[in-house]
Amino acid sequence: HGYTYSAHPVACAAALASLDIYRDEKLFERGKAMSDTFLDGVFGLRNLPQVYDLRGHGMMAGIQLTPGKAPGEKGSIVQRLLFKDGLHVKATGDALIFAPALVSEESDLDQMIDSLRRVLGRSDL
Repeated sequence: HGYTYSAHPVACAAALASLDIYRDEKLFERGKAMSDTFLDGVFGLRNLPQVYDLRGHGMMAGIQLTPGKAPGEKGSIVQRLLFKDGLHVKATGDALIFAPALVSEESDLDQMIDSLRRVLGRSDL
């Protein structure tokens, strides 16, 4: 018996197959090519009412929200609003963390940024 985190044969086979897919479909190269578009969109959100700070590298980004009434409350509200708008992000306290799939198209990134702009542009949160 093995655990999924301790060299379990099935987990290792899945990991090796995944690495083959990343190589064969050039997913890392694709992510690198899309990162400028993604980060330009993310950093273009900097002046919205709910944005306190932005961080990003490659195809990963974090948005620190302006403080709310209680710690984590605004992050939870924004996460729900984004989900209703079709975008899933992780909220950790009042920080949003997201990383689009490496197979994303530019139109997918545009939709993500548009959703963030709609929600983070609200002044009633």
